[in-house]
Amino acid sequence: MDEDTKGQGLAWLLAGLGIGALLGVLYAPKSGRETREDIARGAREGTEYLSTRTKRAAEHVGTLVDKGKEQVGEYVERGRSFAGDQSKRVVAAVAAGREAYRTTESSGE
Repeated sequence: MDEDTKGQGLAWLLAGLGIGALLGVLYAPKSGRETREDIARGAREGTEYLSTRTKRAAEHVGTLVDKGKEQVGEYVERGRSFAGDQSKRVVAAVAAGREAYRTTESSGE
C-alpha cells in the first residue's frame, strides 16, 4: 500500500467518524444534559459493580487461602507423624540388630 492510498484511507476514516458523530448528536433521543446524566449514572453503577465484585473476589481469595493453610497444616502434621513412626521403627531395628549381634557374639565364644 503506497503513501497516497494510506492518506486517502485515513481521510475517509476521519470523515466517516465526523459524519457519524454529527448524525449521532442530531438524532440523539435525549438532550445533552440527560445524556451526560445517563453516562454519569452508568459510570457510577459500573464503579459500584466493580467495587462489589472486587470485594467478593477478595473474600473468595481469603477463603481459599485459609483452606490452603489448613491443608498445609494437615500435611505437615501427617509428615511429622510419619517421620516419628519411621524414627521409632529405625530405633527398634537398630536395637534389635545390636541384640542380635550380642547374642551372636555371646554364643560364638
